[in-house]
Formats: sequence, C-alpha cells, structure tokens
Amino acid sequence: MQSVGTVDTGPEMVVRRVLHAMGYRYRLHRKDLPGKPDIVFAKKSKIIFVHGCFWHGHACPKGRLPKSRLEYWEPKIDRNRHRDRCTEDALRLRGWDVLTVWQCELKDLHSLRCRLSAFLGPCKKPIDI
Repeated sequence: MQSVGTVDTGPEMVVRRVLHAMGYRYRLHRKDLPGKPDIVFAKKSKIIFVHGCFWHGHACPKGRLPKSRLEYWEPKIDRNRHRDRCTEDALRLRGWDVLTVWQCELKDLHSLRCRLSAFLGPCKKPIDI
C-alpha cells in the first residue's frame, strides 16, 4: 500500500486531460484547503475530487471490500469515507462547491464531459472535441 500514490493517479489524469481539452484551466492539490483537493477552480469557487472506488468505498463493483482481512479493510475504508465527508463539509462551509468524480465513471467520457461542464459552467475557450 505504501506504493499507492495520492497525486497524479490514473483516474485523476483522465479527468485533468478531459478538462484541459475542454478549455478549462485549474490548479492542483492546493495545500491551503482542507483535504488538498485534486482540482481547484479558485475563480469559480469549485473543487473536484477524483476518488478511486475501492479506496473511498463507492457503492459499485470496484468498491467492494475484499473477502479476506475484513477486520482491517472495513474500518480503514470507513475512516476514508468519514474523512471525505468531513472534508467536503469543511469546504462547503468556506463557500466552495464540491464535485466528486468516481473512478468507475471514467468509462463514459461523453457523460463525464457533460457532468463537468454542468458543474463548472461555460468556459472562455470554445470546446473543440
């Protein structure tokens, strides 16, 4: 588990490439915000977290707990989910809008683009995709 990265993960890179291709510009992993959000749009007061389904306990097939060592994995994933909720609440109290993109949602890039543009609103640059 030590080798599992927290920044520049595969799912995060997919979302960043899609956003960049759509013309959005953003900042990464701002340390001055709770939870060091993956993608930050400061002028729009919007934040995107890209979560791996397993590590953050998503209710999808990829988010299922392993069958062995449940006494280890269940509390670990529960702590991650609790930390995620607390982080989102703290950001919302500061006036930020928060969107969570799950790893399993990256299969359908068209839906992802629609969801991102609905969350972020219009971009200055015309979309040429």
